[in-house]
Amino acid sequence: MSEYRLFPSVPSAVSAELAHLTPHLQQLLYRRNITDKQSASDFLEPDYERDLHDPFLLNDMDPAVCRIELAIKKNEHILIFSDYDCDGIPGAVVLHDFFTAIGYSNFSNKIPHRHFDGFGLNIDLIKDIQKTEPKPTLIITIDCGTTDSGAVKLASEFGIDVIITDHHEPKDVLPEAVAVVNPKVGNTYPFSGLCGAGVVFKLVQALIIKGNYKLVAGYEKWWLDMVGLATVADMVPLLGENRALAHYGLTVLRKSRRPGLQQLLKTQKANQSKLTEDDIGFTIGPRINAASRMDNPEDAFFMLATKDEGEAGAYVNHLEKLNQERKTAVALMTKDIHKRLKLIDEVPPVLVMGNPDWRPSLVGLAASKLAEEYNRPVFLWGRDGNEKYKGSARGGGRVSVINIMEAGAEVFLEFGGHHMSGGFTVLDEYIHNFGESLNQAFLSLGEKADVSEPLVVDMELNLDDIDNTFIFNQNKLAPFGHSNPKPVYLFSGVTPNNVSVFGKAKDHTKLEFETNGLAKEAICFFKTPDKFAMTPKVGQKLSLLAELEQSFFMGRLQTRLRIVDIV
Repeated sequence: MSEYRLFPSVPSAVSAELAHLTPHLQQLLYRRNITDKQSASDFLEPDYERDLHDPFLLNDMDPAVCRIELAIKKNEHILIFSDYDCDGIPGAVVLHDFFTAIGYSNFSNKIPHRHFDGFGLNIDLIKDIQKTEPKPTLIITIDCGTTDSGAVKLASEFGIDVIITDHHEPKDVLPEAVAVVNPKVGNTYPFSGLCGAGVVFKLVQALIIKGNYKLVAGYEKWWLDMVGLATVADMVPLLGENRALAHYGLTVLRKSRRPGLQQLLKTQKANQSKLTEDDIGFTIGPRINAASRMDNPEDAFFMLATKDEGEAGAYVNHLEKLNQERKTAVALMTKDIHKRLKLIDEVPPVLVMGNPDWRPSLVGLAASKLAEEYNRPVFLWGRDGNEKYKGSARGGGRVSVINIMEAGAEVFLEFGGHHMSGGFTVLDEYIHNFGESLNQAFLSLGEKADVSEPLVVDMELNLDDIDNTFIFNQNKLAPFGHSNPKPVYLFSGVTPNNVSVFGKAKDHTKLEFETNGLAKEAICFFKTPDKFAMTPKVGQKLSLLAELEQSFFMGRLQTRLRIVDIV
């Protein structure tokens, strides 16, 4: 990945408008299309009251609130049904905590099993739910349900009402639910980018506004830890209302009294009071997702929801064990693929492999590594608990996996995603020729398969520029994520005084520099020096594309560069 372009410098008119800010901060804001004083102020200083919209503007919020109030009044059994990922699970905790806080106990939580139940509400699950005791008369979905018309219809036939809270794209016909609360439905809500936990938080806000629950004013803000966690983890755009939810969510996460979170961070030697979006991405998120990838997703839910120290510790230990098992399973899968690749003369343009014994929930993790290693699209599949062939695709180099799937659509039962990442289910009759079909689809596309765009570099810097003021200014743009990526800098003509590999497998790269700046080393995980566009050597000038990061691992503050490429 050696193609890049420097973003243009701040025009003089914009610089004059943002004259109260440092030139570096002006450039970072200009890169984000922020060009006037008011927009800069709004972006740099998120405001809870200003940035959060009226929850009753969401589609069907009124009937949703009325139906829940009726259920509470009549002491009906309510089932909270959420997705199994790091959006649905925290969202389920928000609603669980709300009912608990108002003293309502006639509810239960259900999270489908990824391997056996699949995503969302389905007819088989509704059949199981209506047999449970106590049978619910109201289901509230979180992060799913918008396209599950058949399941909602069957629930109604069984005398079960459904309220959908979700953020996924609707179909032309909505389910006949009591309410479909979704920012992508209708045109009354001013922001469509909420995650599932964000939508259910708006439901809780609406319930508190309308009801008389004797909660201390602002009590619901304690649940922003779950909303912030989900907003960052679910890769929704970190702009507008989401920026405020992520910002205040991280603030609450740093103070969260949840024993499960506290113990999880402690075991990983992460400093809770200095928590960042990177800790969500690399520490909290993978362990929550490990529950559904390897075992029962409700283990992650209980880890977050429990107030019992002992229970929390047991769940944290269990999730850590599952995460290690997940790493081992992905490593074995990758090793198996490497063995198979040694037996073929030439790796095809689209790398396609599968095994009925592989868990579909894990193949995406292996596909990501292989796509980077072989610089080409990778499609991997396994077989789920319902005997369906499911998999994940990752783009490598410049090729769109969604364009490939669209060109070979006849082999799929279903597929979706975007250019660099997707998921699919293969029709049984095509599984043996799946690789051949996708490579033919790729060849048929020709130039249309290429969706490459050069990496946009925020600005060029000298290593000496990185001081406390610069870091303070960069941090004002955090949290980083989708639609607000971490800045990438170009350091031209820098000379490393040491080049080394580290880690148990010696598969990580470290460069060290002489500089008056605070970042004296640059690292890259899972990539050795020979894998970059240019192989770095001691005493030889190079150009470095890198992000700037700070870590508080084991209580020690470290400022360093994270290598994107060496050119």
